Amino acid sequence: MVSRDDQQPKIDAMMRQVSGRGAVYRIGHDETRQMMPLLRHGYAMAAIFEEDASDIDVHALHHGYLRSFKAAGGRTELHCEIIALKSSTSGWQITTSKGSVEAAVVVNAAGAWADEIARLAGAVPAGLMPKRRTAVIVRGPESMDPRWPMVVDIDETFYLKPESGKLLISPADETPSPPCDAQPDELDIAVCVDRIETAFDLQVRAIESRWAGLRTFAPDKNPVVGFDAEAPGFFWLAGQGGYGIQTAPAMARLAAALILGRGVPADIENEGLDARELSPARLERAA
Repeated sequence: MVSRDDQQPKIDAMMRQVSGRGAVYRIGHDETRQMMPLLRHGYAMAAIFEEDASDIDVHALHHGYLRSFKAAGGRTELHCEIIALKSSTSGWQITTSKGSVEAAVVVNAAGAWADEIARLAGAVPAGLMPKRRTAVIVRGPESMDPRWPMVVDIDETFYLKPESGKLLISPADETPSPPCDAQPDELDIAVCVDRIETAFDLQVRAIESRWAGLRTFAPDKNPVVGFDAEAPGFFWLAGQGGYGIQTAPAMARLAAALILGRGVPADIENEGLDARELSPARLERAA
């Protein structure tokens, strides 16, 4: 995470926040440019370097989860709209565009649509806000090194990282959006290019690919995980705010344990997690 001279207090504040959490160091201008020579001279006066950070092959990990789900007897239905959710003494009846399903527990893991699913179930929405995030692939310089670290502005107004021989850049936008199949906005792309060209010695001549997605936040930006107090058998697993794939192993284990009535797994609890901080009951919700 890099900072200009006027952002130095934020570097200091973040160092206090992450102190003692792994191999995290503060480095100066020269060392920062040695690690990322693409940065303009004099732009990044200091940085925080996380030495043991690593990347995730999201596609491979996600498909690994799907294979495990199928092997455990799970079934995935695509293009299957939820039309109605009705509770009864025996559980839930879910009416879909492909027929009806009955279940003792409904897990609301609908991402940007989680509040919409809650309304169908007669539960009070959690106040979730989907926000659009834009990403762009551009060509890097001939001197590009795939080992360059990901670089994020301390105010999170942009980031850049090597991606399959090219560069992935983003304005780190968080534009409020209704639940939808998000598409990149031309203005966001222009803002992204301007910020990247300001911070890096890079001229973006062409956009090779672009896309956008929705990152969904609860009002306090913590995930929403737990049973709904007013809708028995309706379990929330939403509001991961763009960190769903990273938190998936722990969140899945936590959710499974709570659904089965086993409480928080000991190793997760030992990390200081209090399930009440994630429960939908913490939120002041209005119908």
